[in-house]
Amino acid sequence: MLQIIFWSCVCILFYSYIGYGILLFFLIKIKNLFVKPIIFSGNFQPEVTLVVPCFNEALCIENKIKNCLALDYPKDKIKFIFISDGSTDNTAELIKKYPEILHLHELQRNGKAMAMNRAMLFVKSPIVLFSDANSELNKESICEIVKHYESPKVGAVTGEKRIIRAEKEGASISGEGIYWKYESVLKQLDSDFYSIVGAAGELMSYRSELYKELPQDTLLDDLMQSMDVAINGYQVVYEKNAWASETASLNIKEELKRKVRIAAGAWQSIFRLGKAMNPFRNFALSFTFISHRVLRWTIAPLSLLILFISNMILSIQLNGIYFDLMMLHTAFYTFAFLGWIFENKKIKTKIFFVPYYFFIMNLCMYLGLFRYLKGKQSAAWERAERA
Repeated sequence: MLQIIFWSCVCILFYSYIGYGILLFFLIKIKNLFVKPIIFSGNFQPEVTLVVPCFNEALCIENKIKNCLALDYPKDKIKFIFISDGSTDNTAELIKKYPEILHLHELQRNGKAMAMNRAMLFVKSPIVLFSDANSELNKESICEIVKHYESPKVGAVTGEKRIIRAEKEGASISGEGIYWKYESVLKQLDSDFYSIVGAAGELMSYRSELYKELPQDTLLDDLMQSMDVAINGYQVVYEKNAWASETASLNIKEELKRKVRIAAGAWQSIFRLGKAMNPFRNFALSFTFISHRVLRWTIAPLSLLILFISNMILSIQLNGIYFDLMMLHTAFYTFAFLGWIFENKKIKTKIFFVPYYFFIMNLCMYLGLFRYLKGKQSAAWERAERA
């Protein structure tokens, strides 16, 4: 029985992190034999509104405004809304310097979801885009995103998140950069197969008519909003040629703070997205959501713990291959521990940072669950310091 548990955990982890992507790759190859690719006209340019929620972003807000104004899209077809509710620095004053921007501001801080809801009252265009204040968009991003809305089946389009990496980088930058490259590959596969299951809030867009007002306590607005679109039968498309680049968290402490918030939001989303896991409602959506999100957020972190304990017992009882695997197990967690030591000592060694980041990422799922169950995660998130 212990061996069955051990190998079951191995299969779950393999499928969650590697096997699912491989399976999708072959399913897409089969799909492409029967489905012709969409050909875009190249002249579809509807009116759009770009919304940027801000909170105490004085250090980067002017760069963000200049980046937005330089986007390659007809000036008479794009409007900008910056909403700085609750900001206590001079973010609001800096935004007011730019008459091209519709600035919304009130003293009360109700969180990002409520800011987005309030901004939507001023959106009159058929397409609305959201972007974070600390990210920079490539000039072609709007054009690359809106072309997908030629298809009436598309209800939302998300861009790619890119991490700006330095020549000498710590665990947070190295780990986060590798993680998002891996995530980008999976999102592209999800999109090519059916629909992505979790958008990047750094650059996200919707048909305005499909935007659903979010509850005030929503923690992952991008995930909940995009999944609602998918649940209602529309495709959520991933566009790799539209990207938002940003720096990684300043250090692992800041990344841990951010990841725990996201993990708490992940658990909240699982409890609220029951329809997305119903295979009788939409098999393709439930398959991708469970495989890509639910397994990795819930069973995979637990499997890591069970795998280690069962491997330790089996290595003592049966020796053989289980002893060899225990040595690999020990080496992995030793590398993760050394990554923690080297990060604290500001020593840059990437070979230790990847296992350390992987360990931290899964640890955060436990910490996020405890925080969510205790009701201690506020929707008004605290900003993480960036590199």
